[in-house]
Amino acid sequence: MKLWGIDLGGTKIECAVLDPDRNLEVVVRMRLPTESVKGYEHIISQIKRLIDQVAEQVGEQPARIGFATPGVLEPDTQLMKNSNTTCLNGKPLKADLEKILGVPCQLANDANCFALAEALMGAGKDYPRAEVVFGVIMGTGVGGGLVVNNKIIAGHHGIGGEWGHNILEEGGEPCYCGKAGCVEQVISGPALERYYEHVSGRKVSLKDILQHYHDSSDEYATATIDRLLEYYGKAISTLINVLDPGLIVIGGGVGNVDVLYTIGYERIKKYIFNQGVCTTPILKPKLGDSAGVFGAALL
Repeated sequence: MKLWGIDLGGTKIECAVLDPDRNLEVVVRMRLPTESVKGYEHIISQIKRLIDQVAEQVGEQPARIGFATPGVLEPDTQLMKNSNTTCLNGKPLKADLEKILGVPCQLANDANCFALAEALMGAGKDYPRAEVVFGVIMGTGVGGGLVVNNKIIAGHHGIGGEWGHNILEEGGEPCYCGKAGCVEQVISGPALERYYEHVSGRKVSLKDILQHYHDSSDEYATATIDRLLEYYGKAISTLINVLDPGLIVIGGGVGNVDVLYTIGYERIKKYIFNQGVCTTPILKPKLGDSAGVFGAALL
């Protein structure tokens, strides 16, 4: 039986079909635009359209489908919540998908799917003894996913792994979640650009900030990246202190900042509850933007 996965993004919907009999070889990958501005019902119809097109190529219908979703399904109400594709919030997405597709559907947060894929198909393949794998997303937003013994830990409220919405900076910037100073409002890409603009009075892209940091040509760039490294060390140390994972994989655009894995790693040691000793492997992902859809298929 082939494994079907859908990555439901804000701008695109991607489907991938994997063959478990051929070492999870990709049989088909296909995308359609989400067109979320047209509303919830349209997104459902786009998903149906995509699956029908893929089924025609594969030559068979799916027996079940996994979905990587923005936000999560509330375990008690079975309604979506915390999605930045806001038309999904409050909707019975799983039930509606199963009704229109006619097959069982399994939903998980996109960060959890990222973590699962990297644990089983990506960076985790080099660390087979890592029972606990944490996947970090550091990009436009900050999120996380927790995998234990090759299984996603969604948690009692469905918010397992939501590392990005813990308070990192007291009195910091307000967050859409209702708190202020969340991890996401301190070390996400937009947060770093806002900080630079605040201290320098200039609007500059993160790419240029990093360039100025590396060539030591801009004191404000130095301050911005040093602040990132310090708060990154604090935030990651809490993950290690609570979960002590055997592997952390960092995805998202900010995850490409190389000094996170050198100077940033040293900052973690300042805050870890282990006499300053840290040997946790912290790696870039191996699957790129495929992790979400592969993780959905693995559900």
